Amino acid sequence: MYHVVLSVCGCCGALRPRYKRLVDNIFPEDPEDGLVKTNMEKLTFYALSAPEKLDRIGAYLSERLIRDVGRHRYGYVCIAMEALDQLLMACHCQSINLFVESFLKMVAKLLESEKPNLQILGTNSFVKFANIEEDTPSYHRSYDFFVSRFSEMCHSSHDDLEIKTKIRMSGIKGLQGVVRKTVNDELQANIWDPQHMDKIVPSLLFNLQHVEEAESRSPSPLQAPEKEKENPAELAERCLRELLGRAAFGNIKNAIKPVLIHLDNHSLWEPKVFAIRCFKIIMYSIQPQHSHLVIQQLLGHLDANSRSAATVRAGIVEVLSEAAVIAATGSVGPTVLEMFNTLLRQLRLSIDYALTGSYDGAISLGTKIIKEHEERMFQEAVIKTIGSFASTLPTYQRSEVILFIMSKVPLPSLQHPLEAGRTGENRNRLTQIMLLKSLLQVSTGFQCNNMMSALPSNFLDRLLSTALMEDAEIRLFVLEILISFIDRHGNRHKFSTISTLSDISVLKLKVDKCSRQDTVFMKKHSQQLYRHIYLSCKEDTNMQKHYEALYGLLALISIELANEEVVVDLIRLVLAVQDVAQVNEENLPVYNRCALYALGAAYLNLISQLTTVPAFCQHIHEVIETRKKEAPYMLPEDVFVERPRLSQNLDGVAIEFLFRQSKISEVLGGSGYNSDRLCLPYIPQLTDEDRLSKRRSIGETISLQVEVESRNSPEKEERVPAEEITYETLKKAIVDSVAVEEQERERRRQVVEKFQKAPFEEIAAHCGARASLLQSKLNQIFEITIRPPPSPSGTITAAYGQPQNHSIPVYEMKFPDLCVY
Repeated sequence: MYHVVLSVCGCCGALRPRYKRLVDNIFPEDPEDGLVKTNMEKLTFYALSAPEKLDRIGAYLSERLIRDVGRHRYGYVCIAMEALDQLLMACHCQSINLFVESFLKMVAKLLESEKPNLQILGTNSFVKFANIEEDTPSYHRSYDFFVSRFSEMCHSSHDDLEIKTKIRMSGIKGLQGVVRKTVNDELQANIWDPQHMDKIVPSLLFNLQHVEEAESRSPSPLQAPEKEKENPAELAERCLRELLGRAAFGNIKNAIKPVLIHLDNHSLWEPKVFAIRCFKIIMYSIQPQHSHLVIQQLLGHLDANSRSAATVRAGIVEVLSEAAVIAATGSVGPTVLEMFNTLLRQLRLSIDYALTGSYDGAISLGTKIIKEHEERMFQEAVIKTIGSFASTLPTYQRSEVILFIMSKVPLPSLQHPLEAGRTGENRNRLTQIMLLKSLLQVSTGFQCNNMMSALPSNFLDRLLSTALMEDAEIRLFVLEILISFIDRHGNRHKFSTISTLSDISVLKLKVDKCSRQDTVFMKKHSQQLYRHIYLSCKEDTNMQKHYEALYGLLALISIELANEEVVVDLIRLVLAVQDVAQVNEENLPVYNRCALYALGAAYLNLISQLTTVPAFCQHIHEVIETRKKEAPYMLPEDVFVERPRLSQNLDGVAIEFLFRQSKISEVLGGSGYNSDRLCLPYIPQLTDEDRLSKRRSIGETISLQVEVESRNSPEKEERVPAEEITYETLKKAIVDSVAVEEQERERRRQVVEKFQKAPFEEIAAHCGARASLLQSKLNQIFEITIRPPPSPSGTITAAYGQPQNHSIPVYEMKFPDLCVY
């Protein structure tokens, strides 16, 4: 009986399936000897020869590996995984799917282990599997466990730093393998689903955060290359770039949303360094045509955080600025105006928050108090972002943005009245200042050859209407914006200081001939520009910056847009400004009067050298030299300094200190300029915007006096007294004009009603009577104005001793003999 049992036991090995015997033979007696290579070659040959057995081989290997893991025989575990890797690399048959299921089951078993070495071993095997291109698709394979487990490994907090680094790097490699295996296979589980992206992306960002720590732990230069290879931050960055580079149009949103949530949860917007770095990686990794999707995500996130702290919103705006500049090199698409609209809306909300002190408009118990300086920082960040993004746009889009921003500026008008009350006035003022700052940022460096396109009528009208406001800061912004648009050759900085240079060639000005388009623009808008310059000069709240801006604006118009007619008008304008300082009907302070004299001297010195008329240059030079000797307080070198040297009495200024209009018209008329126009004083016209501009007194900004003799001629000592214009006079004029308009409107309504309802015969009779009346009036005019030529035979004396010409037909006239041929 004993021999029978032995014989049965001895035969059991031979009765086992061949694939099991081949699998058993690859394991040595001592696991330290490693995989038996000759037997492994036999197993591989068998798997290739009988591919239907491959799934059984995988199942048996899996069974052995699970048993060895449970018995802590880790040497045999490593041998089993090595065998699996070799079989995967060698076999590409249709039965590979069942084998892969066994393989993934073994990898999952290793990853579930608490031993770091087994986790790393399983990860390495999975990475090798991820790099294999399978010939047959898989319809039912799932990677949910691997995404979760690898993400968990990325957040490892092991006590040993070296082991922690290895586990984290294994987790990153595993996520990279999952992405490579699934991202391009439509039959695989969709790795772009939010449930997967919400684990993958934060895990990569978590390791990116510790880049500074990793760099600080590389103690010696000799170990630096090895440390760099073991740096989880760099590996996470490469994996993130690869992930985003594979993202299709419909997957961008799912990939970006976890980034925003991660930055929110870890309060990473306030330092904003890491947030900017993340989005630079994103913008440079995705396809250029998808850039606008990222911008939209950021804009939406900014709106969602509109009630967050100002530092958080400022961080989002800074990131948006960096991303928008990168996106502009690719394709921003339809998000241009959307971006500016969102930024301007946030700007308005920030102004409201700063005024009310809370996000709810009223301070109550539990309300978060807002710090005004933080809101101001946020507003500056928004303005900077608007400017940096606009600078990357093409000219046509930039023009649209300029018009869009200007349309948002609150202006006083009949259709859009400003908010009433103290709070409303403060809100309007702050909104105007912030939007004009934004407009200045956008207009800086703006290049457009056609001024009609750069400054269209609807934009220019709104912009210049802000120049009539009381706020000195707003008026300064308007002047600087105009300068930015007009300066097309980079001459602006050369006029930053007001001076009377004896030779302007040292400025090295870039001057081009005025184009036809510029001439058309000046014909249409020149008087409007002159008028606002004139009114700006008359403001008593002007400071040195205002006069510097006015000088720069006058100089740039002379260089960029001037022809002979414009030069004449600018000279008339400056002489009118000199007259404002001399007559002082506005009761300007001494500094302002001296500043106007100095401004006129600096500009006339410049324009005289630009026109190169010797007599004109001589007259200007003589007046300037006279002022240097006896009245230096009328020159810019003494006025526009830190401590101005002013005169206490400017009444009765001597004629030698003034630029004389008669003399200038004489010398320029001799050089071909229009002397008749030069003799006319410059007087601006009253417009509707003056009535709507909330001035202290309209009479302070516009002069309606009509004088027969020139007011701008300082050599005339006797002046015709002008009619006194008071507030009551202007009020009556406005009321009367409204009444006249009402009467005219009623008359037109009656005429239209008559033509609609009256019989045809009545209308025909009425028109015939009017035609007869018109003809009789024309006959009377012809009789008065059209007379035959006077008779050559002489005249006769009519009543009261007045000579009267006879009207003799031409054929009856007697001509001298010398006229007969």
